[in-house]
Amino acid sequence: MRAMPLQNKKLMTNSLIRNLRFVPSVVILGIDLCIVFFATMLAIFFRDSYSEIAHASIITFSPIIPITILGVRILFFLLFKIPKIVVRYTNSKDTLKIFLATFLGTVVLFLLSYLLWMLNFNPNRFIPISIIGMEFFITTTLMVAYRFGFKAYFLETTNPTKLKKNIVIIGAGASGITTKRALDRDAVSKYNVLSFFDDDPKKIGMQLESLPIHALSQLDEYFSENDISFLIISIQNLPAHKKNQITEIALKYNVKVLVVPPITNWINGELSFKQIKKIKIEELLERDVIDIDKSLISKDIIDKTILITGAAGSIGSEIVRQLLKFDFKKLILLDNSETPVFFLQQELNSKKLAKNIEIVLADITDRVKMEEVMAFYKPDAVYHAAAYKHVQLMEENVRAAIKNNVEGTKILADLAVQHGVKKFVMISTDKAVNPTGVMGASKRIAEIYVQALNYAQETTKFVTTRFGNVLASNGSAIHIFKEQIENGGPITITHPDITRYFMTITEACQLVIIAGAMGEGGEIFIFDMGKSVKIYDLAVKMIKLSGLTLGKDIAIAITGLRPGEKLFEELLATTENTKPTPHKKIMIADVRKYDYHDIEKEIVDLIDEKNEEATHVVKLMKEIVPEYISRNSKFEALDKNS
Repeated sequence: MRAMPLQNKKLMTNSLIRNLRFVPSVVILGIDLCIVFFATMLAIFFRDSYSEIAHASIITFSPIIPITILGVRILFFLLFKIPKIVVRYTNSKDTLKIFLATFLGTVVLFLLSYLLWMLNFNPNRFIPISIIGMEFFITTTLMVAYRFGFKAYFLETTNPTKLKKNIVIIGAGASGITTKRALDRDAVSKYNVLSFFDDDPKKIGMQLESLPIHALSQLDEYFSENDISFLIISIQNLPAHKKNQITEIALKYNVKVLVVPPITNWINGELSFKQIKKIKIEELLERDVIDIDKSLISKDIIDKTILITGAAGSIGSEIVRQLLKFDFKKLILLDNSETPVFFLQQELNSKKLAKNIEIVLADITDRVKMEEVMAFYKPDAVYHAAAYKHVQLMEENVRAAIKNNVEGTKILADLAVQHGVKKFVMISTDKAVNPTGVMGASKRIAEIYVQALNYAQETTKFVTTRFGNVLASNGSAIHIFKEQIENGGPITITHPDITRYFMTITEACQLVIIAGAMGEGGEIFIFDMGKSVKIYDLAVKMIKLSGLTLGKDIAIAITGLRPGEKLFEELLATTENTKPTPHKKIMIADVRKYDYHDIEKEIVDLIDEKNEEATHVVKLMKEIVPEYISRNSKFEALDKNS
């Protein structure tokens, strides 16, 4: 008979190992009981050997000893469901269960033996303490050892170490341990964890799960000396600047960066390997969590009916989520875009948060409808987030910008005063500062109107908030870059030196609500946007985070500045033109104030202008906002003429 080829033997072995996952629990119980019997006989042998050497009495073997021990062990193995443990997934929790089952069984054996001795039973009827103790240690050791031995063999057979990619874990705490165990549990995992990294001096130099713990400061040197494929950040709430530092080092050595999700996202409190995802660029642009004066906001929100315009948009929907944390009377969510409204409604329903919430599908430029909404719901406060915001589109559709951003705001502001709204919070943009395009100029005109109206009456307090780009908002650079990367590129950038400020949607909306609560009327609040980000560098980092190589896998194309687009954005965030507030991230812009009657007439003339020629309309806008200087636009000629 010919010998079986080596390759076929390996296939059969692998098949046998894989099929062992279906071994019945009764077989596992049988193996464990064999270990117990072996441990018992070995303990008797050791005890008798010692007795003979020490000239002590040798016990007369009685089947009562192994039968009693086996009986007690079966009871506790079944009680702790030891046979149900899947051997190839054995972990420290399973080890603890085995230890408790054998330890408590040993306690029962000890008490039973002591009781029989106290009752003066035949010496062969009770079990010597030495045998009970030795059997406990031998049984526990062998039960744990064979499980971990089989697990190691199974993992090595199905997924050899030499084929695995090396990985390091940032964070040697509870989350780091859980991360490693999640990797260990996944038999198809291609990862081989080499070490932990942490910045806690007490942990450095120690071992965790038999792996060394290194200092974070050694990360660069470690990567230069070892072939590492992946890095997992497992520290919960790690500051963004540290994430950036770690990611920069990883990208330097082409190491892919993964991140463990928040504990609240773990399934039944347990981390799954599939939940560990690639780090997002948004996480690297985040800033430290802001301090929120919840008492101030609560006082401003409690028992109030609040109208939110543009409620289904990026900013509006996040304001809704933030307000849901407070005790309002009713939220009125108003938007004119059906599909986003539908998805927002589905989100609220799925989280069972739709109580005391009304959804209104309407256009803010429809004065009749807005009159009906105000009269019916009688809101105490308005958060006005509805706006057209895309620079190039507004440059090409001037009348639409005036209609929505200027007239829509004026309609809402006028009706707020008419219907006794106590506070009106308008959400503006940094593009309203020294505007270079139609969109920014239209928002500046809206700012001017609500600020002038604030001082012309005493019914409603008008507050304006102004900030830059928000991460992951609809149409943001990051959103566009992600789609371009998924489609194979190229990534399009208008200018290699263009910079922008970024803020998370959550932070922006929290600051909007805080500013609204502290506003006394007439303020234009601006937010600390941190450092500006060079868009080209942002694109390069996103390419690297995607595991691609610039110039090889994907290209960056420079398209030139778009009409109305700035190279650098301004926030007026200097001590010369801002005033501080109690909140360190919020300032008040020191801007020119307009007489209400004069500006109201100019804005009405702009809205009612019958000349459809875009150049003529923009000319009127520049008269209202003298600092509006067009850039990269056909309207630049108006500035030259003036």
